[in-house]
Amino acid sequence: MGSRASRAFKFFLLPTLVFLTVAGAAFVIYRYGLWRKPELTKFGWQAGVSTLAGDGAPGHVDAPASGAGQARFADPFGVAFDERNGNLYVADAGESNSIRVVTKEGAVRTLAGGSREGFADGAGAEAAFHTPSGIAVDAGGNIYVADTGNNRIRRITPDGMVTTLAGDGGAGYRDGPAVAAQFDGPLGVAIDPAGNVYVADAYNDRVRVIGMDGEVRTLAGIGGAGYADGDALLAARFDTPSAIAVAPNNELIVADTGNRLLRKVSNGGQVSTIELTDAGESGGGGRVSLSAPIGLAVTHDGFIYVTEGSSGGAGRVWQVTPEGGRAYRLAGGSAGFADGDGRDAVRFNQPAGVAIGPNGSLFVADGANYLVRQLVPVTESVSEASPPPSPPSPLSSTTGGGVPRLSAEIVGVAKDFPWPVAPQARRHEVVATLGEVRGSYDGESRHHLHSGIDVQAAYGATVLAVHNEKVTSPVSNWGFGNLNEGVRVGLFSYIHLKVGRDRQDEPLEGDQFSAATIVRDGEGKIARVRVRRGARFRVGDALGTVNRMYHVHLNFGPPGAEANPLVLPFAGFADSIAPRIERGGVQFRDQSGARLTEAHGGKLIVRRGGGPLRIVVDAYDQVDGNSARRRLGLYRLGYQLLHADGTTPAAPGFDAPQPRILFDRLPPSDSDAVKIAYADESGITVYGSAATRFLYEGTNVVRGGEARVAWWDVSLMPPGEYVLRVFAADLAGNFAAENRDVPLVIE
Repeated sequence: MGSRASRAFKFFLLPTLVFLTVAGAAFVIYRYGLWRKPELTKFGWQAGVSTLAGDGAPGHVDAPASGAGQARFADPFGVAFDERNGNLYVADAGESNSIRVVTKEGAVRTLAGGSREGFADGAGAEAAFHTPSGIAVDAGGNIYVADTGNNRIRRITPDGMVTTLAGDGGAGYRDGPAVAAQFDGPLGVAIDPAGNVYVADAYNDRVRVIGMDGEVRTLAGIGGAGYADGDALLAARFDTPSAIAVAPNNELIVADTGNRLLRKVSNGGQVSTIELTDAGESGGGGRVSLSAPIGLAVTHDGFIYVTEGSSGGAGRVWQVTPEGGRAYRLAGGSAGFADGDGRDAVRFNQPAGVAIGPNGSLFVADGANYLVRQLVPVTESVSEASPPPSPPSPLSSTTGGGVPRLSAEIVGVAKDFPWPVAPQARRHEVVATLGEVRGSYDGESRHHLHSGIDVQAAYGATVLAVHNEKVTSPVSNWGFGNLNEGVRVGLFSYIHLKVGRDRQDEPLEGDQFSAATIVRDGEGKIARVRVRRGARFRVGDALGTVNRMYHVHLNFGPPGAEANPLVLPFAGFADSIAPRIERGGVQFRDQSGARLTEAHGGKLIVRRGGGPLRIVVDAYDQVDGNSARRRLGLYRLGYQLLHADGTTPAAPGFDAPQPRILFDRLPPSDSDAVKIAYADESGITVYGSAATRFLYEGTNVVRGGEARVAWWDVSLMPPGEYVLRVFAADLAGNFAAENRDVPLVIE
C-alpha cells in the first residue's frame, strides 16, 4: 500500500515540479524580455533631449514621485541603469558624496552616503564616500563605484549595504590581493558577464582589473602620463583614463581623457587607438577631435556612446560604430543648457557618465548643469523647434531643469566675499566686468564677450581660492605655459595664472598645492600640472601665481552660462558712480547702418516710412576707487518712448523701460552675441582699438542667455513729438542721468 501511494505521489509531484519550473522560467523570460532578440542599434538616430532630474542648481535635495525636477545634485558624474527594476543610479560627488537613485516613478532618493565626506562602510547613510565617480550595475543588481577621493572601489547591494571591494585607501600603485591593492584616483568602472571588475585608474594612467579570485592586476599601461599604442604591459601609455566599458567581444574601450582619444585593449593584450571620422548628416568624412572624452557606454551590438566635456569647452554626445570609428554627433555643441530636438539645438555643460536605457534611449549626467538628462529616439518628422515626445521609458520625464540664476544665496555668502589675491578682505581694482566687448589679436575688435571680472594683480602674486569647493573635472586645468592658463574649481574658474607654480615656474612650496600632480619631461623640467578630480580647496588656499597678463580673470558659474561675479558681495567693493552716456551718444541708424542726423528745432526727424531703426548707445561705467581712465561695461540697458513732456509713456508697450541688454549671464559662446550686443566701432585698446569704447545695440536683445537682433518699428507710432529716454545702469542700481534723452519728431 505504501509503495502504491509512493508511486502515486511521485506520479503527481514530478509533473507538477516540471510544470512549475517551466512556468517560472517562462515568467522570468517574459518579465525581463529575454525571449525578445535585442533590436539592432540604429546609427545616426535623431535624439530628443529632456531633463530627467534636477532643477539646475547645486545641492543635495531628494524628491518625491513625479517630482524629480525639484531634486538637486552637487556633482552628478557616473550613471548606471538597472533594467531589472527600472532604477537609474547616479554617483553624486561635490558636497553630496552619495549614490542617488532616480526611480521609474520619477522620485529621487539617496541610496548610500551623503551625510559626510570621508570613508566608512555600512548601510545607507552610515556609509561615507569621497568624490564617487564611475558607477556600474551587475546582473544581480549590485552597484560598483569608483570612490575617487578614497582611492577605492566600493560595492553596494540593492538594499544599500556598502562594502569595500578593493584598495587600501592610499594613493599609489600596487597589484595583488584586493584588500592591499592601491589605486590613484580611480574614475571609471565596468563589469563583464563573468563578474570581473575593470577600473580606469586615472592618475596611475593604467587600466586595472579586480578578478573573481580577489586579485588586482594591471591589464594595460606602463604608468606615467603619455601616449603610446602597442603591447599593453610593455609599451602602452595613457593620460588620465576616465572611463572604461566592456564590448560584446570582451575587448575594453577606454576614454583616454588627457590624450583626447578613444583607445581599445584587445583580448590579445594590445592597445590601439580608435580613429574617429565624422559621419555627419551627409556623410562627413573629416577627422573628429574630442575635447575631453569623459563617459562611455557600449550597446549589445558594439556601438559606442561617448560624452565629451572639458572645463571650458564643448559638451557633446557621440555615437561611434563598432567596426571602425565612424562617429556621429547625437547632440550638443558648445557649453550651455538647452533641451529640445536636433543636435544643434541641445546644449550640455561638462557631460560625464552615460548609460544605455530602454528602447535605445540614453541617460547622461550633465555635471556642470547639475542635472540628469535623457536622450530618446524621435521620428524624422519631428520639427527642430518642437519639444521631444514623452520618452518610451519606465522613467518619467519631468518638467524640471534649466539653469537658475546663480546668486550669493546659492554660494552661501552674505557679506565680505574674498578676493582672489591678497589681502582677500580688502578691495582690489576691478579692471573688466562681465559682458564687455573683447577682440582678438588678428584684428577682429568684436570677437567675444568678456565672461567674468578681471582683478588687477602684480606678476607673481599668489592666486587664492575664494570659495570652499572641490574640483569636478578629471582634467580641470588647461593651457600650461600660456597666458590663458587656468583652472576650474567648482563654481569658479581662475585664469591667467601659473597653476600650481611660483613665478619661476617651480612647484609651490610645502603643502600649498598638494592637490597637484607634477608631470616632468625627460630632462626633469615641469611639462604639465594635473589637478585631481576631488581635490578640495578652501578660502585662501594657493592655486598658483599671476602670469604676465597682470590680472586674475575670475569666472562664476558653469562654462557657457557664466553669471556676473559682481552679484557677490566682495569685501570693500563699492559702486556709487553712475554710468555715463557720451554727449550725443544716443544714435539712430537705419537698416543700411547710416546714422539719422536730420533735425529741426533741436529735435531729430524720424520718418515712419524710413523702415525699422537701430538705437545705438555710446556709454560706459566706473566704480569707486578705480583710476579715472578705467572704463567698464554696463550691466543693463533699455529705453522708453515718452510724450514730449518727458513724463508719460507714449504708447502701449512703453509703460516701463524696454529691457534690452542685461549682463546677468552670458549667451552661448558659439553665438554671435558680441556682434548683437555691440556696434562695429566698439573695442578695447588691448586688441588694437584706438580707445576703449562700448557702443551698445540698444534695440537688440541680449539677456538671460539669449541673443537676438531686434528693431524699433517706427511705422507703428502715430506722428508727433516725443522723447526717447535711454536707461543705462550698473549692477549697483546707478543710472546715467546726463545725455539720456533725445527729443524727436516722428513724421
